[in-house]
Amino acid sequence: MTTWITICDTCKREGWDTGPMEQTDGEALAKLIEAAATGLSEVKTRRMSCLMGCKSGCNIVIQGAGKLNYTLGDFAPDADSACGIVTYALTHAQSVTGQVPYRDWPQAVKGHFVTRHPPLPDTE
Repeated sequence: MTTWITICDTCKREGWDTGPMEQTDGEALAKLIEAAATGLSEVKTRRMSCLMGCKSGCNIVIQGAGKLNYTLGDFAPDADSACGIVTYALTHAQSVTGQVPYRDWPQAVKGHFVTRHPPLPDTE
């Protein structure tokens, strides 16, 4: 089953405005995540402008139909973060419930979880 990584491409970390400002931190992280997920059939990526987690940017969401879903934040826009996010998304895709045992979390995602969302009900 497919797991989606939704990446906030408008996230700006503290001090962003002192750099070259060619792209937001969210755009930089999105490019790295997209590159790390290239060719993976179980993980897809998409961008969204503003996930409303500005206090803890850079933010991403891990989602899969019928599974627990997660918001993670406070990532640096670097290759280590991107690889950890994609690796976690792969384990999420392989999990029936979306729950991944802590021992299987990549180090790069530990301490970055913000919220867990239950799957939407199948019926009303």
